[in-house]
Order: sequence, then C-alpha cells, then structure tokens
Amino acid sequence: MSYENIIFKTDDGIATIIFNRPEALNALNDALIKEFSLALTEISKNEEIRVLILTGAGEKAFVAGADIKELSTFNSIQAKTFAQKGQKAIGKLQELAIPVIAAVNGFALGGGSEVALACDFIYASDNAVFGLPEITLGLIPGFGGTQRLARLIGKNMAKEMIFTGKMIKADEAFRIGLVNKVCSDKSLMDEVLKTAKNIALKGKVSLRGAKYAVNTGMNSDLATGCKIEIDAFALCFASEDAKEGTSAFLEKRKAHFKGSLNR
Repeated sequence: MSYENIIFKTDDGIATIIFNRPEALNALNDALIKEFSLALTEISKNEEIRVLILTGAGEKAFVAGADIKELSTFNSIQAKTFAQKGQKAIGKLQELAIPVIAAVNGFALGGGSEVALACDFIYASDNAVFGLPEITLGLIPGFGGTQRLARLIGKNMAKEMIFTGKMIKADEAFRIGLVNKVCSDKSLMDEVLKTAKNIALKGKVSLRGAKYAVNTGMNSDLATGCKIEIDAFALCFASEDAKEGTSAFLEKRKAHFKGSLNR
C-alpha cells in the first residue's frame, strides 16, 4: 500500500515508520493518523517483522503535536471523534506484539510525546524536546498522555509537566526516566538500528511473552502479574525457540531462532 503522510519500509525483519509532514513538523492530522493506523495493521499481519522503529522526517521534529490548524475548526463532538481516532491508533501501537522503539529526532510535543510514550522505549537525539503543552491552548492531552506519562515518570512529575505545559530537553527526559538513551543527532538512527538488530535476533515468541508480561502486569497487582509471567514463561516452551536456545547454550553455539509455535 502507498502512503502520503508516512514512509513505511522494512529491511531484514525491521520495519520503520517515518512521520512525513516535515513542512508541518510532522504534525498529526486526521489523514496521517488514518495512514499510521493502517500501517500498524499491516505490520501486525506480517510475521516476518520483528521490530518496529518510529521516527520523523526532516531535522526538526519527531512529531510536533496535533495539527493546530485542524484542531481550531473542531467543536466538542469533532474533538471527541479526533481523540478517539488518535487513541485507537496509539493503542494499536502499544498492543503490537513486537518491540517498538521511538527514535525521537527533535520536537516530540503533545501527540508526538503521546506516540513516543506508547512505544516500548525511547532513544532521543541531543536536540530532542518533549512536552505536553496542550494546557497553553486551553486544552489537555487527548491521545493518552495524562495516563501513560504518569505511569512512566510518576503522578506528581507528570502533573507538573501537564499543568505547566513546560517542555524538557533530552538530558532532562533521560534524568526522569522518560528516555532510555540520548545520542547525537547524527548517531541516533545508527544506535537505534543497532539495538533493533540485537532484538531482532531474539526469539519472537519469547519477546512477545516478555512484552505481554510487562505491559499486562503493570496494570495488575504483584501477585497477578507474577501469575501472568508464569503463563507467558510456559508458553515459550510451546515454541521451537526454547529448545533451540537451550540446545545452543549446551552446545556452546549461537542460537538461531525461528519464532514459531509448535503445532
């Protein structure tokens, strides 16, 4: 399928989605959100894809937020529909079975931060800027930011960012645990690809189980989370990967995972 507002490509098991509206700092409008959702559906159906990377076109922005020009025309009903579409697409992103890495290469504001928050982790360039500045427009985050940011950095830190609308640089985002790694702008994609290739070599079933256990367990009490882990651990043994991994260890060789379930 061809896209106008995103660039979607795959290479050796790694998919990349590039938000491609550089003239608008890759702002999220209705058309881009629709294409993003369609691409995520395409990825979810492709068993060859093991890792997804998200980044932005141009040198200034990952995603600078929602398209204010479009937002300014909305009434309450239209705003609700827009938020529902955005949350559905970003929810689909978070629910992907494969690992997702955000390569934040500039401004990640509003919806941009909300997209990044739904990824499994974030690498940022040293010129990246994060924030949920909707309050300065008389609004609040609408794509899950009030929920995901608090879960990641804590309720009080999240409320300060949301109530003030302040923006933080990459080093501060790293300090508070929003970002995993800060890289130079030139080395960002090399570092992200290095990690993505490392992950892509692992067993797909075990990666899926690990992601499910962490994400589902975070919304449960500890005892329930540990039971979820037991089930995910057991499911790994239904895959050829478990036998391959243990055999490779005992035979002192490199494992070659196929990522399939035994039938």
